[in-house]
Amino acid sequence: MSSYIIALAVLGFLGITSAWLPRALRGTALPYPIIYLSFGWIFFSLIPDFWPVDPFAHPDIIEHLSELAILIALAGAGFKIDTPFNWKSWNKTWRLLGITMPLCIFAVALGGWYWVGLAPAAALLLGSALAPTDPVLAGDIQVPPPNKGDQNHVRFNLTAEAGLNDSLAFPFVYLAIAVLIHGLKPDLWLMDWFLNDVIWHLGMGILCGLGIGRFLGWLVFCLPGASQISENREGFFALAMTLFVYGITDMLDGYGFLAVFISALALRATEREHGYHEHLHNFSEQIERLLLVTLMALLGGSMAQGLMGHLNWAGAMLGLALVFIIRPLSGMVALMGSGTKKSEAWLISFLGIRGMGSFYYLAYAMNQATWHEMPMLWSITGFVVLVSALTHGILAPVLMKRFESKPISHT
Repeated sequence: MSSYIIALAVLGFLGITSAWLPRALRGTALPYPIIYLSFGWIFFSLIPDFWPVDPFAHPDIIEHLSELAILIALAGAGFKIDTPFNWKSWNKTWRLLGITMPLCIFAVALGGWYWVGLAPAAALLLGSALAPTDPVLAGDIQVPPPNKGDQNHVRFNLTAEAGLNDSLAFPFVYLAIAVLIHGLKPDLWLMDWFLNDVIWHLGMGILCGLGIGRFLGWLVFCLPGASQISENREGFFALAMTLFVYGITDMLDGYGFLAVFISALALRATEREHGYHEHLHNFSEQIERLLLVTLMALLGGSMAQGLMGHLNWAGAMLGLALVFIIRPLSGMVALMGSGTKKSEAWLISFLGIRGMGSFYYLAYAMNQATWHEMPMLWSITGFVVLVSALTHGILAPVLMKRFESKPISHT
């Protein structure tokens, strides 16, 4: 029997089970992504020669699969946020992006260099890849579908943070690549990095997201009569919009992740209460879930084939420190003085899930340059994602249920 036929059957199995397993496990302590990771681990252990899922064997496939999963998740997150996009309402999110994320990058990079023994460029890449929280694995702690209410501060800030920091990690990834190529000595490359990879890429991502999102919002909601796309209730428009925005932005050298999330927010703002937003979100969520279970199965298979084979005690301790110390403390620091209740600040700080974005950035960097320490980076990242998926997957529903079921004091 050909591997292609087996792959089709397995993909169908993943899709079928993903339609009911998340609901069947709701209210239990078992996160469904771990089920698929375990499935992949067992499947590829029993059939080790089925297909090599080592990231070094197929870096392009790993990069593009994780890229697509992130894009769909970002669009879905943008569609379901009810809070208008402005400075005041998003104040805590800006703090998480401007304080927590750089602190995490610096702490992990410093630990990777001083403790694990990585070269400066590799340490910076590790910090950059592990800094963003994940919009793909964070479904249980994000806001509910659009116009469903119950978008409390914890859920909103975690959703908004995950929607933006996947793109804001990119300048630091580019910086790591530049350090690898040019060394630590400041030169003209540093100015080029700042003007191109920070100012231009971020600015173009914002402009494309706002411009295309507003235009598509007009196309969907403001065309006269029966020609309005919103009246057809066709959810596939969400996928088409995501791919279009990402492609156009990338061609203009902007950050496509940023543009996709902002475009979804901009389209939502055109006609905020319209029921079509729910169709767009639901379609995105279905595609996202299929990609998630597929990627988790591949991650399990990669672990079975030795993804964490280069993990040492120093790398493992750094990963644990990120999940249980660095992220929570840096989150609490960022939210100091913001008026956030202590219980809210603690939840927001602790529930910083790591996931597919980290794999994407490693695969992207690997396709751009030669990194001698890349096996170690993949091992540490795989370990962190595994720990995060287990810890946050088990604790997040319990913590959120307790938080939302009783009044919260300011102490």
